[in-house]
Amino acid sequence: MDIAGTTAAEIADSVRALRERGMLRPGDALPPVRELAGLLGVNRNTAVAAYRQLAQAGLVISKGRGGTLIAGAAHVAQEGIAADTVLQDIGSGNPDPRLIPDPTAALAGIVGRPVLYGEPVIDPGLEQWAREWMLADLPRDDLRITVTSGAVDAVERLLAQALMRDDAVALEDPCFLASIHTVRLGGYRAVPVPVDAEGMTVEGLQAALDAGVRAIISTPRAQNPTGVSLSPARAEALREVLRPHPYVLIIEDDHFSMLSAHPYASLIGTEHRRYALLRSVSKFLGPDMCLALAATDPMTAERLAMRLNPGTTWVSHLLQRLAHAQLADAGVRTRIAEAAAHYAARNGAFVSALAERGIETASSDGLSLWVRLAVPARTAAERLMRRGWLVRTGDEFRIDETSPASDHLRLTVHDLSAADTARLLDDLEAAAR
Repeated sequence: MDIAGTTAAEIADSVRALRERGMLRPGDALPPVRELAGLLGVNRNTAVAAYRQLAQAGLVISKGRGGTLIAGAAHVAQEGIAADTVLQDIGSGNPDPRLIPDPTAALAGIVGRPVLYGEPVIDPGLEQWAREWMLADLPRDDLRITVTSGAVDAVERLLAQALMRDDAVALEDPCFLASIHTVRLGGYRAVPVPVDAEGMTVEGLQAALDAGVRAIISTPRAQNPTGVSLSPARAEALREVLRPHPYVLIIEDDHFSMLSAHPYASLIGTEHRRYALLRSVSKFLGPDMCLALAATDPMTAERLAMRLNPGTTWVSHLLQRLAHAQLADAGVRTRIAEAAAHYAARNGAFVSALAERGIETASSDGLSLWVRLAVPARTAAERLMRRGWLVRTGDEFRIDETSPASDHLRLTVHDLSAADTARLLDDLEAAAR
């Protein structure tokens, strides 16, 4: 091979160029690290760093003892409905469209003075409303409010303003798909932190901090995919672990806020210096309302605002005014509360029916259920596919792809009819045998 270079960046660029020219093709094996270092006359650590850069960029994959291979166009799991299937999709994670408030009445009141280049990123009315909402749960004197085009956009910008390539980020394991993709595509290193029935584990977070993570992404309520919420006792224990690390950026994605049956519990201690509490509106106002509010410390707010430079990547003020009009409307808030009760009741009834059939689920909140089976998830998914169902396996949500195969399915069942619910319960019981 014509791999060349004396630094990690030069070696990585050399492999990239060979791949682009077709001299290296998907599935081709690269030399072992020790061999490559010897051929190029560089330190072994330099070769390791080069391969790590290539892996972070998605250009190579490590197969352990199977070596390092040139990556192909691998399938990347995405959230949402599968539009090109005849199967009944119960893995989408979507809200029920019948429960999303109609914005028609609010539209009439949002048109006002045009907003021009150079004006503040966030609309004043939305900022005031959001400040009161956030301060009720996160009473910080230094709290600043800004707005982004959804929670995923916020996470990407927050990481970019705080980290450098190859920095480590702690992620819940299993994890929300968008967070996994954002960290990997940003060139950061994902450090898994196990999740149990009370949220992130204390031991897992301590291990991640010992590994040098510079940011933590946590879901305080309705963690996706498990549905668990952070307990007050666990939150207190995690804050204690974080106390010696006030400058590690904590990003809390409270995506289910207004729909959650659980109180908000936070990793953000009173003395923590770098933090962001994110609350998007997509779960209760609809995915097309692509807007999230961010409550942050002053420095993070300033850096985030710079990455939302007016005139290029700002969030439409018409969209902001529409969101504010709905959130501030008592009728809409009542509609959201009714939706929350509906999701909780439908999911709770399904969990009870599963328990009667000996099938376990630890889910307590959210739009989906995290169902544990007595067979590998992929086996169950194949059996359910033959019965007309499309599901998501827990394997899609793993951070470490070399970890053991999952025995969980994530199911979205809150919108099923009574007949479909009964049929799915029978089919799940059969698939789990």
